[in-house]
Amino acid sequence: MNWNEYAQLLIGLIAVVNPGGAMPLFLSLTARKTPAERRRTAMVTAFAVAMVLFIALVGGEPILHFLGIRLSAFRVAGGVLLLLMGISMLRVSDDRSRHTPEENAESHDKSSVAVVPLAIPLLAGPGAISTTIVFAQRDLSLAHYLLFSAVIVSISLIVLVTLLLAQRIVIVMGQTGMNVVTRVMGLLLTSFAVEFIASGASELFPILAGG
Repeated sequence: MNWNEYAQLLIGLIAVVNPGGAMPLFLSLTARKTPAERRRTAMVTAFAVAMVLFIALVGGEPILHFLGIRLSAFRVAGGVLLLLMGISMLRVSDDRSRHTPEENAESHDKSSVAVVPLAIPLLAGPGAISTTIVFAQRDLSLAHYLLFSAVIVSISLIVLVTLLLAQRIVIVMGQTGMNVVTRVMGLLLTSFAVEFIASGASELFPILAGG
């Protein structure tokens, strides 16, 4: 396994998925659940996140090809979306691209919140899907896809552990600690966004790359 590539993909996807940012909503939506029900919700959420990312990994490029969308254009669009998310995280403000107040209010009336809104769109939303598709096209070899599959499994396990320990983590870190982590993730996300936009724009407009 190429550990450098694994670490790069893992860090990039963690910054987008941002499991820590889902903890407050998870605790709010499961406040009336028993510990067993809360554990089940966390497990279903982690599984749903893995399934969404696996679908993006395997089916993302064929869908783009079918729709006639060039990967370079998708890189720019995905980069803009990640940039907006990153700026929102740097400001520690609510990001409506991940979930809206209306969706949040509606979710309180649902018996199961694991898939919607926790997995989709909060964790495995448009940003995570677009990042997976772009990262997947860096290398079309089987080894790369297997490596990326390992990254997705790791992400789902991190989501699971984070949600299971959410109550303890929030108590230990406090609001200030949570904000610091969110800002660091936002900075990483913004950096990836700039990279996506720059690489996509250079392919769309070769003159920018000196071609």
